[in-house]
Amino acid sequence: MKKRIVVLTMAVLFGLSAVACGSEGGSSSGGTDTSTESSSSGSSDSGTVANKDKPLVWFNRQPSNSSTGELDMAALSFNEDTYYVGFDANQGAELQGTMVKDYIEANIDTIDRNGDGVIGYVLAIGDIGHNDSIARTRGVRKALGTGVEKDGSIDSEPIGTNTDGSASAVQDGSIEVNGKTYTVRELASQEMKNSAGATWDAATAGNAIGTWSSSFGDQIDVVVSNNDGMGMSMFNAWSKDNDVPTFGYDANNDAVAAIAEGYGGTISQHADVQAYLTLRVLRNALDGVDVDTGIGTADEAGNVLSDDVYVYNEEERSYYALNVAVTAENYQDFTDSTKVYEPVSNQLDESSHPTKKVWLDIYNASDNFLSSTYQPLLQNYDDLMNLDIDYIGGDGQTESNITNRLGNPGQYDAFAINMVKTDNAASYTALLNQ
Repeated sequence: MKKRIVVLTMAVLFGLSAVACGSEGGSSSGGTDTSTESSSSGSSDSGTVANKDKPLVWFNRQPSNSSTGELDMAALSFNEDTYYVGFDANQGAELQGTMVKDYIEANIDTIDRNGDGVIGYVLAIGDIGHNDSIARTRGVRKALGTGVEKDGSIDSEPIGTNTDGSASAVQDGSIEVNGKTYTVRELASQEMKNSAGATWDAATAGNAIGTWSSSFGDQIDVVVSNNDGMGMSMFNAWSKDNDVPTFGYDANNDAVAAIAEGYGGTISQHADVQAYLTLRVLRNALDGVDVDTGIGTADEAGNVLSDDVYVYNEEERSYYALNVAVTAENYQDFTDSTKVYEPVSNQLDESSHPTKKVWLDIYNASDNFLSSTYQPLLQNYDDLMNLDIDYIGGDGQTESNITNRLGNPGQYDAFAINMVKTDNAASYTALLNQ
């Protein structure tokens, strides 16, 4: 099976620091194409199908308005073979918030480091315009009672600093354990955006925890992050040495391993299921079979998903993987984030499922979750599904860095798109409409 990986090393071109996102990859990449190919050429019918009619899956970043969260249904219904694959952001967000709250309650005798009766936490926000980041911030504030309603939802805006509890975007919450009531306060939060404009930035988070710890010291009892990339940066920079539990999201390998060293916990968004669904919906469309084949209905190889690991919303044309909390109690079950999901690990027969060529981009080649977890999973599944994929790594900042490399869509049979910004689906569909 031929594979081609095309990526950019934006750190070389623009001097960027590594960026981590939750929801989200690619490996580091070069300004000139760096390609790895194996023998075996793929067959393609791309010349006989108009680009606008070819299968398309949006993944990891759902086409939507970044301000209101309203779904971009024009993009989600671009053609009859267009779908979105991601995870249930609200369910995962609530799970993360509950995980943090449960940890505080279980460790109440030791967690208040300065004994002032206030459980102070700091929060690393990934991208204030990203639906997943918004949901995770809301989930934590809801669970800890620190959320303030704004326009019908919990306010997700960063607060800067709030050591005195006077910030308007949050409020002091409370937790009662063993008959004693503790105040819960969000001491500080900020969007982790670097000077070049890249969000979910791990280096920025590492710098932020240095500033916060210098300012607040032992008032910080808990560190929370919208993803593991930023969470691990803060953990390694400060909270590990100071025995402060840190909570992230994504279940990256390094974060899961760090639970043994005091990392508080993370959330697995079932990347193994998401990666499978990303390619499976394309494979089914290319084969002209029902979209549920190998998903809710077993295929001829025996691949099938149970309904406790994903949901499908027909109205939104979206598949959502369900999330699982990863803590000290179960982390050993999640130590390899790149292992394919066993119930859908069977090879498809190439005579019935001939090789097809797919263009797939990842918004940021330096994104920790996408590069260390999601793309390796895709590369494991593409062989099983007989898909010859060109992997394109973006710079995490501009849509044009990706779209400029979709100059000849006619050579592909299908497309999988991971946008820089959720608002920008038309940047891609315009190329397919030409």
